Amino acid sequence: MFNIPKPKPEDLIRKTFARFTDEEIIPRAREMDEANQFPRWMFEKVATTGAFGIRYPKSVGGAGGTTTQFCVIVEELARGSMSVAAFTAMQCLMGTNFLFEYGTPDQHERLLKPAIRGEKVASFALTEADAATDLGGVKTMARPDGDSWIINGSKTWITNAPVADFYTVLCQTDKSKGLKGLNFFLIERGTPGLYVSKKFDKLGTRATEISELAFTDVRIPFENRLGREGAGVGNLLRILAVIRVMTAALSIGLARAAYDHSKRYALERFQFGKRIGSFQLVQQKIANMATDIWASELMTYKTCEMIDRGERALKEASMAKYFASEVACRASDEATRIFGAYSYSMEYDVQRFYRDCRFLLFGGGTSEILQTIISRECGVF
Repeated sequence: MFNIPKPKPEDLIRKTFARFTDEEIIPRAREMDEANQFPRWMFEKVATTGAFGIRYPKSVGGAGGTTTQFCVIVEELARGSMSVAAFTAMQCLMGTNFLFEYGTPDQHERLLKPAIRGEKVASFALTEADAATDLGGVKTMARPDGDSWIINGSKTWITNAPVADFYTVLCQTDKSKGLKGLNFFLIERGTPGLYVSKKFDKLGTRATEISELAFTDVRIPFENRLGREGAGVGNLLRILAVIRVMTAALSIGLARAAYDHSKRYALERFQFGKRIGSFQLVQQKIANMATDIWASELMTYKTCEMIDRGERALKEASMAKYFASEVACRASDEATRIFGAYSYSMEYDVQRFYRDCRFLLFGGGTSEILQTIISRECGVF
């Protein structure tokens, strides 16, 4: 009797989302980018695949999946549109994680389960004008007032903010405690005192909307603190490796798109009576892209395996995110060189890859801060 290996769940998930990307996203990617607005219709299409609940248990409407499966999904979506992959990642991870971990049963019913079904949009508000990597600089304050919290401050560069139904917001509750005074709070859209600015006009990921949030005496119930007092940074660190390896997966998807378009063009474009793919310098660019992508895949999914086994993987996730995001930028740049002047035309998708790749350099930590973190993890200081 033949011992035929069964396909891994990840293989079936990749096949499913590769088909979804080819049939639903790629034919509409330019349309979404040019519209420069959140495509709710695409958000709802992605919801029908079950992607938004891949990380969560069946008890809340999820699929009980792994970090590896989550990263496979966002990689394939990023191959079609970085905007779609970005709002999917927000919905699957940062925007809903603390609500799942620390929310009340009522909050799960009203917000989490609808978000998993794609009926509500989630957002995550961490960054401030003077506090991005430096969480110690967070100035948004939450003070207790009877059975409520009163929140004042502002956030900026918040993904999904213009269209979100609820926000997970990092606030300081006791300045004297520094990082130990930071906590996450759940704030719903329409709460008095919450102001959402107009969306930013961005270079890339134009179908993902980003804006500022301002809080003026925003009153929320006491149970809307997500997690125990002072545990905000510790809770964030527990998912930081997942955030970084997810960003690495997004990077692989974009790099693959740049590679696929470049290879196809190299076989179609003729100069001096030959396909440009016959020239060694073009071959070199394609070879470097392929090698970088494979290295990124090995790093990223090895790290996913570590996380799924419950191992600490902050160093490895930081390495994967740093390496893969730079690979995506190199691949996008090389694609524009292979396409030449045509890459300067909005008619060709490589210009979108070149614009979208910059998004990957900032989320989850810049390359510069990640190099510092990796050095520290290696014991340099």
